[in-house]
Amino acid sequence: MEFKLIIKKINDTLTPDENSIFDLWYNDSEENKKYFAKVQSNYQNEIENVDLDKAWKALDGKNNPEKNKNQFYKYAVAASIALLLGTGIFYFTKPKEQIIQVVEKPKDIAPGGTRGILTLSNGKQIVLSDISAKDTIAQEGEEVTIKMDANGVITYTINPNADVSKADANSFNTLSTPTGGQYNIVLGDGTKVYLNTVSSIKYPTQFNGNQRLVELEGEAYFEVAKNKDKPFIVKSGNQSIEVLGTHFNVHAYNNEPITKTTLLEGSVAITYKNQKAILKPGQQSNVSDNSNGIAIRKVDTEAAIAWKNGRFKFDNADLKSVMKQLERWYGIKVEYRGDVSDVRFNGGTFMNKNLSEVLKVLELSNIKFKVEGKTIIVYP
Repeated sequence: MEFKLIIKKINDTLTPDENSIFDLWYNDSEENKKYFAKVQSNYQNEIENVDLDKAWKALDGKNNPEKNKNQFYKYAVAASIALLLGTGIFYFTKPKEQIIQVVEKPKDIAPGGTRGILTLSNGKQIVLSDISAKDTIAQEGEEVTIKMDANGVITYTINPNADVSKADANSFNTLSTPTGGQYNIVLGDGTKVYLNTVSSIKYPTQFNGNQRLVELEGEAYFEVAKNKDKPFIVKSGNQSIEVLGTHFNVHAYNNEPITKTTLLEGSVAITYKNQKAILKPGQQSNVSDNSNGIAIRKVDTEAAIAWKNGRFKFDNADLKSVMKQLERWYGIKVEYRGDVSDVRFNGGTFMNKNLSEVLKVLELSNIKFKVEGKTIIVYP
């Protein structure tokens, strides 16, 4: 992680690609989160006392923060000076005179888009927005070629002439999406996966053996290629989903208490804590750590996969679940002032709208919002 990206994050000046890289680093470990928090908490105090001459020297590489820990935060501020120029925040100074700060009116918060990061079996990470359509992204041995098709979808092609016996059985890739990112992929067996924001899927570069196993965190929509001799299995936490070929959606975010599986076509078998249930089209299963059973109910399947079609669609959705969607898509934080437990929403809007337009739709249900930077305060 380049230090300048941390400072740009504090100043909210990261580009979408830089934000993808930052999110991956930030969520990689608790140590990274603490490191960022320490810089952020001391940032404002240090900027008032920084020696600008030393700051510029630090920018020129004459002050190394790794060698001089006492200069760590001074270097943070020094780096920020260069980054602040052109962002609408400028610091003008003369010797022994007061610093004057000019801040532009905050801009509206834009929606997310197509962003993803591919981690290869050797650990190399590829920011997919840097890849052009129809490019070859990488090779996994002699057996598998990873490309981006004309629509920007990742595809895996198995070389028919390769010696499969030499294939690495432990060759796994991971596709991840940052806050405000979605991405699509076609696996080696032809299965199509639509990955929602703040999600990841781990899968083998080619499916050997008697099953097709993938691991999911977050949310994804699957169109599984039919193969009656090799079941397709999705693991998410304590839940396992087994299918032969079908269309279904899995909503399994770690920070939400319920894992939801919604079936649109075919049938799936849900296994959870030694219990098993079969879903029919139009049904959704709910499982949670607080329950040992698998709850099944009829749902509006269009609402469950609205995100895949570029929409927010709410079917009697509670306010907090709605705001979690906005947090992931717009990169915001939400604070609640008062009891909102009984607030429900129906209807929806398009995901390509700026945040202010979406909030106007939600305000029709007599909820008030106050925007402070990237924090949204909710009043009942």
